[in-house]
Amino acid sequence: MNNTVVGLDIGTSFVRAVVGTVNESKTVEIIDVAKKASSGFLRNGTIVNIEAAKQCIHDVIDELEQKTGFEVHSCVTGIGGVQIESLNTNGTVAISSYGKAPRAINSDDVKRVIDCANSVKYPPDRKLLHVIPQQYIIDGTGGFKNPVNNIAIRLEADVHIITASSTSVQNITTCVDQANYQLDEVMLKTLACTEAVMLDEERKLGSILIDIGGGTTDVIIIFNDAPICTFSIPVGGNLVTNDVALVKGIQSSMAEKIKIESGCCWLPLVENDDAEVLIPGFGSRRTELTSKVELCNIIYPRMEEIFTMIRDEISQRFSSMQLSGSIILTGGGAQINGAVEMAQSVFGTSSVRLGYPQSLGGIEEHYRMPEFATAVGLVLAHGKHVVSEPKNTAKKRSSEVHKEGDSKFQKFLKKFF
Repeated sequence: MNNTVVGLDIGTSFVRAVVGTVNESKTVEIIDVAKKASSGFLRNGTIVNIEAAKQCIHDVIDELEQKTGFEVHSCVTGIGGVQIESLNTNGTVAISSYGKAPRAINSDDVKRVIDCANSVKYPPDRKLLHVIPQQYIIDGTGGFKNPVNNIAIRLEADVHIITASSTSVQNITTCVDQANYQLDEVMLKTLACTEAVMLDEERKLGSILIDIGGGTTDVIIIFNDAPICTFSIPVGGNLVTNDVALVKGIQSSMAEKIKIESGCCWLPLVENDDAEVLIPGFGSRRTELTSKVELCNIIYPRMEEIFTMIRDEISQRFSSMQLSGSIILTGGGAQINGAVEMAQSVFGTSSVRLGYPQSLGGIEEHYRMPEFATAVGLVLAHGKHVVSEPKNTAKKRSSEVHKEGDSKFQKFLKKFF
């Protein structure tokens, strides 16, 4: 039986939903997507207007239902923004008692060492999202991804722990619940995003994913197939829009439209472009013309500032680490013309690309865009754990809506550890 998963990306500028089916071989096929503009209910990744957020979530999922003919019962969503915190920790446990012969590591030992590494006291306002093993170290030798059945005296684990503001998580849960949907899981947006756009080789060599949203820019660094750093800066694409609106004296909605359709953040791409951009009049203001070069001169400094802030933050955290993978740009803000060239200049590397979700069937032009990377990634990440316990989060329309309990991801972690 096919299983369905609905990924819900609640962003500052847009709420996006993606529905996919997962077969028994864990292959995901995207069915369709929906998108609706947000109405200012999110600030720095935090919901500040629950009623508006609830209505927007309901509207976008209702649109998805109308498109696909499925009735959505539950969804998985992501969280990002400045309320996310992370740290790397280490745990150590003995495998055999003193004087006894070494024995093979079993799953209980793995659970013990993960619990030891996670023996961190969190403030009451923090909620644990993920505890992700980076590597296991057996008797001083590192690099193990699965230590089970190896003979050992001592087992260590390096893990990456991600927490979020409890209030922010609760607000998301409340909004989804009040919109009459079950929330199966809340996971880190950028972690989900890597599932959709990052190649296996990039994950091993060390790559940086930069998700440029409307109000925040979220960053995750993957090395040796595990996250080693996650952080967010409180600026995004809206900063660019606001500058265009301020300099040209126009409404933000009009500035956003002009930025998307005619904007560029890398001057060499438009230096010889004499094309003029029409700025519509409103009220007593007359219609006027500007050039793409002038528009670029407004956008360029802000985009450079965003990438420079990210580069400096990474340099402070990992001054001596050499990453050999790629820099991958996702999110609506990454789609502005010249973003790749700007990042190449700021980071001093040519290994920069836009993060297009992988081909997963369906109508590819609907979802193979950087702005849908998070929503598609949520479907892929959650879909890995659906097959073992079949459940439909959406089914052909019926009159009855039922509720489910614990998230599939949580159940998977309980089984694994």
